[in-house]
Amino acid sequence: MEKLQTTLKDSFSVSGVGLHTGKAVTMTFLPAEEGHGYKFQRVDLEGQPIIEADCDLVTDVSRGTTLEKDGAKVSTIEHVLAALVGMEVDNVLIQLDAPESPITDGSSRPFVDKILEVGIVEQKKPREYFEVPSNITYAEPERGVEMVAMPLDDYRLTVMIDYNSPVLGSQHASISELKEFKDEISSCRTFCFLHELEMLVENDLIKGGDLNNAIVVVDRVVEEEELVSLAKLFNRPKVEVKKEGILNNVDLRFQNEPARHKLLDMIGDLALIGTPIKAQIMAARPGHAANVEFAKKIKRIIEEEKQRKKKMERVPDFDPNEPPVYSYPEIEQILPHSFPFLLVDKIVRLDEQEVIAVKNITGDQYFFQGHFQGEPLMPGVLQLEAMAQAGGVLVLHDKENPEKWSTYFVKIENAKFKGKVGPGDTLLIRMELTRPIRRGLCLMHGEAFVGDRMVCEADMMAQIVENK
Repeated sequence: MEKLQTTLKDSFSVSGVGLHTGKAVTMTFLPAEEGHGYKFQRVDLEGQPIIEADCDLVTDVSRGTTLEKDGAKVSTIEHVLAALVGMEVDNVLIQLDAPESPITDGSSRPFVDKILEVGIVEQKKPREYFEVPSNITYAEPERGVEMVAMPLDDYRLTVMIDYNSPVLGSQHASISELKEFKDEISSCRTFCFLHELEMLVENDLIKGGDLNNAIVVVDRVVEEEELVSLAKLFNRPKVEVKKEGILNNVDLRFQNEPARHKLLDMIGDLALIGTPIKAQIMAARPGHAANVEFAKKIKRIIEEEKQRKKKMERVPDFDPNEPPVYSYPEIEQILPHSFPFLLVDKIVRLDEQEVIAVKNITGDQYFFQGHFQGEPLMPGVLQLEAMAQAGGVLVLHDKENPEKWSTYFVKIENAKFKGKVGPGDTLLIRMELTRPIRRGLCLMHGEAFVGDRMVCEADMMAQIVENK
């Protein structure tokens, strides 16, 4: 059964501070119409600019994912997006009054709790998934990153992390469906190594950080006076290293919480594809940079598939078993052309705005002689002529005595030749009026196809003239 798009039943807000900026921020989530997707709005800036959740707008992935459009930024958005994807909410406007999302406890759980509190409502339009047709891979060999999206009629994710750390070791996390996100993934917090924490503090990069919103992994021997210094830095009476090799700032919610958080980040970053996908995602050593590049690769494939489908929609339906609207002899009664220059074999569809014509390309066509030796090709100008003749049938067929009229083409623009036409091909031609006929002038757009390939297109103008 088709799943419908969803949005929030009501708005809600989450307040806090940005992890890196330290700035107070209130983030308000508003219901949005079908097809809206996820968009951020900086209500603190002039004009209240909107920034789409789009991987092509990512400008920084150093300590989180940052989007920027026309100078307006929003950063550390991965936990927010993961909560929306994990709860299967499709359309939301996210307003914020500062450049960075609130870090809360370093997980997606506070956002999930608010979504559960206000509820989710189904909309009328179905959710449009991209179903991965074949394996899509991404790799960064120098960092040991490997990612693959495989065909699956669901959304399943698996992550492996390995930092060559005796504390963390190699960890795995996975979910077999998004329904598991709430209980298995959403509460998993961000983590960093002690040496990273020290570097971030020294460079004033975590102004909003404290020991309540991150797991700190101790990856080296720490002297007592350093622990005293850390306690002062984070306003703690005492800081010590627990036997699991982490600071005593938090208790692990899962033994593999770091791996689960990496899976959370990946869900949030892949939301930037802009389309819900059906796939089995497997990732080794992912990070924000790899996630975003992988999202971009998938987005490109989706765009290419949309273009392919759009082109396929343009290919006319043609059933050779159906009787034609006009046969070859009947076309001869409409047009002033005849063998060997009549280049339309039959008309298979015809109305006031459009004609579909067929030209069968046989090996004995006169124009193959010398064009070219060893590779017979239908000249592009004759493809245009065939299109012009089909257009002639379109504008002359309903005249009382069509043989008394001729069409003289006075302009051809935007002619493009996109593929070869040779012996054995069937040229399927569509000509459609782009404007009503006025004073005998008609403007048409023409396309010619071989199979599902467009081989030629052009815009044409013709003058309908009564023969003297």
